[in-house]
Amino acid sequence: MMLLAISGSLRAASSNGVLMGAVLELARAGGWDETAVARIGELPLFNPDLDGEGATPAKPVGALRQAVGQADAVVVVSPEYAHGVPGALKNALDWLVSSAEFVDKPVAVITASASGGEYANAQLRETLRMMTATVVEEACLTVPGIAAKVDQATGDITDDALREALRRALGALRAAVRPASTTAV
Repeated sequence: MMLLAISGSLRAASSNGVLMGAVLELARAGGWDETAVARIGELPLFNPDLDGEGATPAKPVGALRQAVGQADAVVVVSPEYAHGVPGALKNALDWLVSSAEFVDKPVAVITASASGGEYANAQLRETLRMMTATVVEEACLTVPGIAAKVDQATGDITDDALREALRRALGALRAAVRPASTTAV
């Protein structure tokens, strides 16, 4: 099984980036066969004129769609900006709206900020549900005070309760992945 992570933060020293790295490490330890990270920083601004019938999307858009399509599940790890979803993440989701990669795809949303990120978490879950993703509620978390719960230098989660909550969330996400269909010959 392959888990794809998408970070809503483009900042190199982001606490959410550290959190995403820890999520992927826990996923590998928890039995996910593969993990990958979708890069959204190179995406052009969404423009429906560039994505209409007969249009060839920009290379980063194609790569994002392919990564989401190949994943068995997706985890979105994001900060909250001004009680909302970061623009780069919303832009990435906009590029995926008209394609079918998120249809029935199990998704977890983890938002982390000083206050926890409840607004961004709710907005992301609603957007993903509208895109017909399967939002796994038991795999969605808000993490208040993230800066005190991660070690920027080592990339480690320093909070035992957070580490356990992430393990449970990943377990719920993994349980939501449907087994690959097999065809009898």
